[in-house]
Amino acid sequence: MAEYFINKGVNKPAEFKGLQSQYLFIFAGGLLGAFVVFIIMYLVGINQWVCIFTGLALAFLVVWLTFSLNRKFGRFGLMKLQTTRTFPRRIINRKGVLRLFTQKRKGAA
Repeated sequence: MAEYFINKGVNKPAEFKGLQSQYLFIFAGGLLGAFVVFIIMYLVGINQWVCIFTGLALAFLVVWLTFSLNRKFGRFGLMKLQTTRTFPRRIINRKGVLRLFTQKRKGAA
């Protein structure tokens, strides 16, 4: 009789080495950006060791910042942080106080 394995990863966030969800995209994009900076510096003609040191420093910085953001904010933290910036701080009501307590008549438009 054949054995069938159950996929236990259904409805779970994507995770790689502890990085969750949107941090994977930040991680991959940051490392790709560091690599592009390294290539551009090398093609411009900057010293090879300066290019290597700068590329490694940028890659280390990306890894460190991504893991610290993941630790600090968690799975949905960055999305929550973005929404708090767009959420209005106070609700402004410009109607007069008496107008708030009076009701409109049905016939009036």
